[in-house]
Amino acid sequence: MRVAGVLRVPGDKSISHRALILAALGDGPSRVRGLLQSLDVHSTALALRALGVAIPALGDDLVIRGVGLRGLQPPTSDLDAGNSGTTTRLLAGVAAALPFASRFIGDASLSRRPMGRVARPLTAMGARVAFEGPGEGLPMTVHGARLQGLTWRAETASAQVKSAILLAGLVADVPVEVLEPEATRDHTERMLKARGVDVRTDDGMVTLVPSARLCAADQSVPGDPSSATFFAALAAMADGGELALEDVCINPTRAGAFRVLRRMGARLSYEDRRAEGGEEVARVVVAPGSLRGTDIEGSEVPSLIDELPMLACVAACAEGETRVTGAAELRVKESDRIRAIVANLRAVGAEAEELDDGFVVRGRARAPARAPFAGRVTTHGDHRIAMAFGVLGAIPGSAIIIDDPACAAVSFPGFWEELTRVVV
Repeated sequence: MRVAGVLRVPGDKSISHRALILAALGDGPSRVRGLLQSLDVHSTALALRALGVAIPALGDDLVIRGVGLRGLQPPTSDLDAGNSGTTTRLLAGVAAALPFASRFIGDASLSRRPMGRVARPLTAMGARVAFEGPGEGLPMTVHGARLQGLTWRAETASAQVKSAILLAGLVADVPVEVLEPEATRDHTERMLKARGVDVRTDDGMVTLVPSARLCAADQSVPGDPSSATFFAALAAMADGGELALEDVCINPTRAGAFRVLRRMGARLSYEDRRAEGGEEVARVVVAPGSLRGTDIEGSEVPSLIDELPMLACVAACAEGETRVTGAAELRVKESDRIRAIVANLRAVGAEAEELDDGFVVRGRARAPARAPFAGRVTTHGDHRIAMAFGVLGAIPGSAIIIDDPACAAVSFPGFWEELTRVVV
């Protein structure tokens, strides 16, 4: 199998969510280019419209006229986050500082995901959060209030919870501090700084100083490194060729999968490195290498949490054992990804086992005498499981059936067409 060509993956999902929210809260018009037009980002746009913001139809180039930090209106309907945990948690932070109630709903998968981790700091600031079911999932109503400042020691490394607290402090005009157990993606901090907000990071503590307003700012959204990882992995597992991924965000808090692929033996380099909108961007060039297993420990996990399904599939094609620990957060993603990764690897003929906080994959370096991967993959509606095993299934001779390929549209519309295009 040869993989070759030039590909520009869709805009970064995390930055796209934040670009919409911060544009809505800004004073005046903000231009957003390269926005990811996925189902999750549509959920954020829909929720902001319900709060009175005139978000236009999503496209590659749009202008959003912000209403200011205190211009949001009581929602005209429930805030339907679909499958998007980012929509729910970030907007819960905003809603906590508003003088009305906002009810969040979502699909069956999102409704099972834990929201207590964001409710607790918002409650400590003075908001009231009510869950309707027996657990701490959706539906969830956030009763906004006049908030007080907060110093919060995060119980898990979560960029979404950190961002919710920062946004609550921003809209309420109160100081907040978040101490993280491990550094998480810092797009919110970077984007707030670019809009005139005083945000500081020192030895794991992120501090937001109150700001009376949020400046409008234009945003170019770089390519999503999580989406790029699927194609970087495909090129790494190929027999030949070279793939160039254009305009990819290589923010160090997001580039962990690229570092691991290099460590496993892929030939991966950055070209045309530059700064755009506070983010580091580059062309990521990948070629095959002799792949070997590796260990991924907890300190690395926040920088590659969404890429672990794909790295597990790479490990199945590598020489030796790959062990992932410190990744218990995978159990509360769109699916229990630890269980889904291991069960599906076994279903297609790979050797894998579950750990409480990760998994072990024992690879089989590919050779003509080896049997190809074959079997049926159960995605549980999880886009990253579908795409990871889709890439594994692109290896010649493999016969992998994905039960729900359409779920890839949550983060990467057009994924399957691009996968076909670059395999030559």
